[in-house]
Amino acid sequence: MIRAALLILTVAFSASAAFAGCSDDVAELRWDGGSARFRVEIADSPEERARGLMYRESMSSGAGMLFVFDRPREVGFWMKNTLIPLDMLFVEPDGRVAKVHENAIPHDETLIPGGANIAYVLEINGGLARRLGISEGAELRHPAMDQGRALWPCAGQ
Repeated sequence: MIRAALLILTVAFSASAAFAGCSDDVAELRWDGGSARFRVEIADSPEERARGLMYRESMSSGAGMLFVFDRPREVGFWMKNTLIPLDMLFVEPDGRVAKVHENAIPHDETLIPGGANIAYVLEINGGLARRLGISEGAELRHPAMDQGRALWPCAGQ
């Protein structure tokens, strides 16, 4: 009887978490075989996008920065004045990860092309995408996205 009650509570909790709405400071990813959540800072103005994660000496493993563009475009990033290695996830308007660039080198001014039709870029600690299994085709969810286009929309939005 107690096991049945615990099972019901576990399923109810899992269902409510699966249909929970999004939070402005959390970016979620899902892919075949996994999922991840990152506490994110948003870079949605030209000034914030230009500064990005420059001059940061560290970032917790559960953190990141989500770059939000006003319209899809061809993007390229560099690591000038960036002190920590980063993985960059280049994301299309519907939330599909189009490209993952792993372990961008601190201070490197070589342009890292993200491709065309990119609306979002999620930067996380270098090497984390590989360790978690995040690759092209993963889906991003965040309330800054056009929910009408999103493959994985926020509930209730």
